[in-house]
Parts: sequence; structure tokens; C-alpha cells
Amino acid sequence: MEQLVLVEPQIEYADDIWEFRREILECDAGTEDRFAGCMSLDVCKSAEEWIKICILRKSEETCETVGSTVPSHMYLAVRIDDNKIIGIIDLRHHINHPILGTWGGHCGYSVRPSERGKGYAKEMLRLNIQNTRKLGIPKLLITCDVKNTASEKVILANGGVFEKAIDVDGCTMKRYWISL
Repeated sequence: MEQLVLVEPQIEYADDIWEFRREILECDAGTEDRFAGCMSLDVCKSAEEWIKICILRKSEETCETVGSTVPSHMYLAVRIDDNKIIGIIDLRHHINHPILGTWGGHCGYSVRPSERGKGYAKEMLRLNIQNTRKLGIPKLLITCDVKNTASEKVILANGGVFEKAIDVDGCTMKRYWISL
């Protein structure tokens, strides 16, 4: 696996953001959570629109104007060697919300379909844990569908400790905590 860096969405990545979106739409059609951690990328009309939403989501004062319940940061996981977006991961500043505190958690992530199975999600979460520390969050809640063994492995590899499984509208979700 090649080295990654997490960067906030920027206009210089607009074409690759849109290509990432296209690849997810084509390869993950019919998948319920295909844009995990990419809030609204699936419904935006352009990468520029999505980048503006990401900026507004960072502030408590403006996050609700774009449909976000809590402030959060969005990060592009960019491969250093070729400056290509490999994935997208977000970080919610808190989970004081009924859905986030129950099964949404502090972050979600998606890896570009053509780059899956190479260890990138594990590295994305590791890097995002560093961002979590900077925000002063003492422990991180991460959840995954009971059937998503790939995501479960990523969480466990980053120190996730299983708390419990819960039912969410007929779907079983596993809750994990990572202490920082």
C-alpha cells in the first residue's frame, strides 16, 4: 500500500472528486450505504457545490444550513505518489444526536471501488484518529453493519473495542469504541 494523506476538499481536486462519485455510483449501485462518510456527494450537482457544503459543515453556526445535524470535517484520502483520491472520510465533532449517538458514530468512510482491498481504509481511519485527537475527542464511536466484515476488520485493526450489537430498522449494527 502506498502512502496517504488526509486533506480537506479543495477545488484542485474537483475533477477527481467527481470521478470518485461516478465510480461509486457505477460500482455500488443498489448498495444502501454506498456513500458512507461522503454526506450529500451523491445528490450534489457538482464537485464545487459539494466542496462548499463541506466548508459550511465545519461550523456549528452554519452546518444546519446544509442539512448537517452536527459540525464535522470532511477529508479526502489522497495517495501521495499520484495525488489521486483513494477515499473520503468524515469526522463529526460530537455525537450528541439521537442517530449519531446510537448508530451513526463519529465517522464514516468510503474507499474508491478500484482501490478496495489494499489496506487504504485502515490507513484512512488511522489518520483520522490523529484528527480526532486534535479536536480533543476522548473516544471515537464507529459502527458497521454486522455483514460488513471488511469495515469491522478496519475498526479492529485501529483499536476498536466491541461494545454491543443493536437493531436499527431490521438491520444489525455493531458498535465499537476507540479510546484516544
